[in-house]
Amino acid sequence: MGRGNRSAVDEAQEIMYDAWEAPTRQRAVALAKKALEVSPDCADAYNLLAEETAQSLEEVLDLYRKGVEAGERALGKKAFKEDAGYFWGLLETRPYMRARAGLARSLWKAGRREEAVEHYWDLLRLNPNDNQGIRDLLMPCLIELGRDEEAEKLFKQFEEDGMAVWMYSRALLDFRKHGDSLAADKSLKAALDENKHVPPYLLGRKKMPRTLPGHYGFGDDNEAVLYAHGNKAAWKATPGALEWLAAKVK
Repeated sequence: MGRGNRSAVDEAQEIMYDAWEAPTRQRAVALAKKALEVSPDCADAYNLLAEETAQSLEEVLDLYRKGVEAGERALGKKAFKEDAGYFWGLLETRPYMRARAGLARSLWKAGRREEAVEHYWDLLRLNPNDNQGIRDLLMPCLIELGRDEEAEKLFKQFEEDGMAVWMYSRALLDFRKHGDSLAADKSLKAALDENKHVPPYLLGRKKMPRTLPGHYGFGDDNEAVLYAHGNKAAWKATPGALEWLAAKVK
């Protein structure tokens, strides 16, 4: 379709804004289907259907993939050449970015991990400002896969980030590189200063809540829960890391 013929896509997107505000799941799904009738290039309609109607991981993957393809058609090839680096800042790119992030997350869950990482890196290429927080999803993936050089590259790209994900990832990377060392201890101290609530969740000393929090703040318990949920596998994949952490925070 491309940018020159966006009226149907825009109309469908307006319907999606109503869908997100719908009082019931059934109404939201009905509106998403209506949006697709108006334009099959409405990526956000597929995004909502993936989240609300899919009965299996395969269905989720299929719907997000359709969302990515819809977004590509709506934006046109030219946008991917001319606007790379500015995606998300341009409102019309956001449905595509949401679909691709959803696809990447689902590929990781499906065990198709190299594909997931490839999508995450490309999302950061399209939007280096990373308004979506892709770096927080990518970092534990890289560590879990043993791709430490890439993890270091990612860390340098967002070195000023002071959230728990970054501070504890720095500590884990330093432990992977140097073992129980002054460098790792220093990084861990900085991480603990940022959020002291993380270790009990990583170490199983505190139970994770049944449902993940919908919001968090710097240094709070919710941030710790979300970090542990997304990053515990990376710590487990690092021999001796949890034992080292346990010894430091008795």
